[in-house]
Amino acid sequence: MSQSLPDQLRATVRFMGRVLGDVIRAQDGQAVFDQIEEIRQASVAFHREGTPEAAARMAERLAGLSLSDTVRFVHSFACFLQITNIAEDQIDRRRGRSGDARPDTLAGALRTLRAEGTGQDAVAELLRGGLIAPVITAHPSEVRRKSVLDRQGAIADELDAFDQAASEPSREAIERELNRQVSIFWRTRLLRSVKPEVADEIENAVSFFERSFLAALPALYAHWRDVLADGGGLPSFLRVGSWVGGDRDGNPYVTAEVLQAAVARQAKAALALYLERLHALGAELSLSERLTEVTPALESLATVSVDRSPHRAEEPYRRALIGIYARVAATYLDLTGEAPPRAPAGPAPSYDHPEALHADLQIVLDSLLEKHGAVFDRGPLPDLIRAVDVFGFHLATLDLRQNSAVHERVTAELLKTAGACPNYADLDEAARCELLLRELGHGRLLYSPFARYSEETAREHAVLSAAADVKRRYGARTIRCYIVSNTTAVSDLLEVYLLLKEVGLYSPGDPPRTEIFAEPLFETIEDLRAAPETMARYLELPLIRELLAPSGLQEVMIGYSDSNKDGSYLTSTWELHKASRAICAVVGEAGLRLQLFHGRGGAVGRGGGSSFEALLAQPRGTVNGRIRITEQGEVVSNKYADPEIAQQSLETLTAGVVLASLQKAAGGQTTPAHGTAMDALARSAMAAYRALVFETPGFVDYFYAATPINEIADLNIGSRPTARSSTRSVQALRAIPWVFSWSQSRAMLPGWYGFGSAVKDAGVPVAALREMHEAWPFFATTLANMEMVLAKADLGIASRYAGLVEDRALATTVFDHIRAEWDRTLEALLAITGQSALLEKSPDLAAMIRSRLPYIDPLNHLQIELIRRRRAGDGDEAVLEGVHLTINGIAAGLRNTG
Repeated sequence: MSQSLPDQLRATVRFMGRVLGDVIRAQDGQAVFDQIEEIRQASVAFHREGTPEAAARMAERLAGLSLSDTVRFVHSFACFLQITNIAEDQIDRRRGRSGDARPDTLAGALRTLRAEGTGQDAVAELLRGGLIAPVITAHPSEVRRKSVLDRQGAIADELDAFDQAASEPSREAIERELNRQVSIFWRTRLLRSVKPEVADEIENAVSFFERSFLAALPALYAHWRDVLADGGGLPSFLRVGSWVGGDRDGNPYVTAEVLQAAVARQAKAALALYLERLHALGAELSLSERLTEVTPALESLATVSVDRSPHRAEEPYRRALIGIYARVAATYLDLTGEAPPRAPAGPAPSYDHPEALHADLQIVLDSLLEKHGAVFDRGPLPDLIRAVDVFGFHLATLDLRQNSAVHERVTAELLKTAGACPNYADLDEAARCELLLRELGHGRLLYSPFARYSEETAREHAVLSAAADVKRRYGARTIRCYIVSNTTAVSDLLEVYLLLKEVGLYSPGDPPRTEIFAEPLFETIEDLRAAPETMARYLELPLIRELLAPSGLQEVMIGYSDSNKDGSYLTSTWELHKASRAICAVVGEAGLRLQLFHGRGGAVGRGGGSSFEALLAQPRGTVNGRIRITEQGEVVSNKYADPEIAQQSLETLTAGVVLASLQKAAGGQTTPAHGTAMDALARSAMAAYRALVFETPGFVDYFYAATPINEIADLNIGSRPTARSSTRSVQALRAIPWVFSWSQSRAMLPGWYGFGSAVKDAGVPVAALREMHEAWPFFATTLANMEMVLAKADLGIASRYAGLVEDRALATTVFDHIRAEWDRTLEALLAITGQSALLEKSPDLAAMIRSRLPYIDPLNHLQIELIRRRRAGDGDEAVLEGVHLTINGIAAGLRNTG
């Protein structure tokens, strides 16, 4: 009888815990191990018994720790929680190896659709016009160093090998190596000693591409050809994107030089893979022309090859591949400025664009297929051709992003300096659009190399000049989109085209053309509500219709984080849902297809949760085979640090898109009654949320005192500042540290606050809410994500963080509001879902969360005490080290906190 998921996890965690315990005993001694083990057992006992006596025993042991012992203990629990994550990932690997039997695979999606009468031809047609793109960002909620991620990867590899070992001697040898890797991990500092620069973030992002995406995507396509019984015509609909090196919104360190360095580093990774695979193919394809024929095209490739060795004179495939290798090596030198890892056989011209490399490789494959049949239709050469098609010379398509306020200032300065308009900022929207459209209709440039501009304008012009350069050098797909943060008006988008025109990326004419498309990002509740009207006015412009005509596509990005911070979890979720439907209708009425770009984070308060379930809950008609989704912070490493889990994550994403696009029940039917009920709930939730966050006197002071926001700001986890300005306000604070801080304090407020008041005050009967929960995937998914947040929260621990607030009256007032709303929310959720306890209907998830709490809660206890000491003036570096280690450990334990 197979073990349940919690039993499998317990067994794996117990095994890894024993390995870590052996390491601690060997390196620090039995006494240290006993001290850590006593606290662990006390915490487990408290969670099992829940009695005041058990709580007192745990508190007594924690209180008895010296500062050095505290830091060591926190390090040990942080290590254990990260090892628990490795064990959980190992369970995911086992689950993934069940293969296409799972429902969240492309094969599983085909089975579901087939049962409804939708055949695989419809799926193939959808994917032929589709795009699915996870987009890696550098948003800072990943607290682990790259060195730690590397060690965890090594431990994961050994654990996997141990899991699959066929004999006891093999398992013993692997366990010795596992012990060695855990020993290194135990002595590896978990925290960065310096703040990462953008160059470090670029390197981190590329490491995921190198370790996982470059291998996983070609392998997936090869598998999907079998799933779809496709003869090779499956297009490369699944690609990867990045913001790292192109996202300038609030990050002054992303410069023209950084943009160029990001693309060069990505190119280095892609081209290095091609060189490695070409070298292996050259060694493999030893077919002799005495024993086989080749096509004329292959013969021509072999003839012009730099290979002149007499040993290969009769081996045309090898000569052709050696010639291709030499050209890729020259391309590597041109695009990276470095010599290739292995020198070519001789000098050769570089490839001007990846399509030329693709064509040469196709000549080799076509010859093999024509002369030797379908045996060569699978294998390393088709996989390499697919890789070139997917990754080109740029690896990941890089988005540009900047705030609309920056564009306004730069545009105003350019117009004023050129004598075109002295007061652009004072114009109303209609006058702005009229002026911008006039400027976009002719070829005169505004920027002059002889004029003096502000640092901001000069920097923005330099970045766009660099973007034009990298597109010419690395290929048209290197940069396609320019995301405009805080889009509130049509002029916000037209300004971008004006700036693109200055560097030749937009050209007026009949018709006009653009090489990069301006795309709006609607983030706040107000902006989401105004988005349909903004898009309608934008798409009415003849210029925009001409620019979009070749693709017939308009992308719109919607932001989960700021809308949540602005108006509550429930209101944000509903406004995003409504905006998606309304924007889809507007774009459709303009005769275009919509591509939504979902700006999701890891935490539920920032759009986190199951990607598969979230896709199935999207409004009907808004996916249609095309979607981009940001992958941020710790979610990137959780999904993509391991190649096997990366492949599963990408397959799940694809299955979700296919089902969301074609399944008859996808998205459910939003009935008028459902919409009316949600409108009422959203209004009440937003009123309750804003009453606390924006209308309670002193709330900001409470937040800064009752969460570790200041300590998080000191963590070296990202190059971007934690706030958009120096103003101490919720509005100025970025959504990531806002959510991260509430997660650390275990209040988890952004993931649930306002829901209880909504159910109490909106006037929607609970019976109606139960029906909505049963019939409507959107509402069911919304509540499921909130339930997970509530299960990880702990108001008892949060109340102790409230004890850090010096103004006791303020602490009491605010926390009483939080406690009352928590009670209302819990009661409402259980009534709607028909449960007597949280996660009663999800026992596996409940068990997995419960198993972590005995290791998280002591870290919260110690974090509070260390923060108290630090804020009281204790400048000992060990105190700050201890605080940061607790942040690291709690984040690892909760897993989706940023």
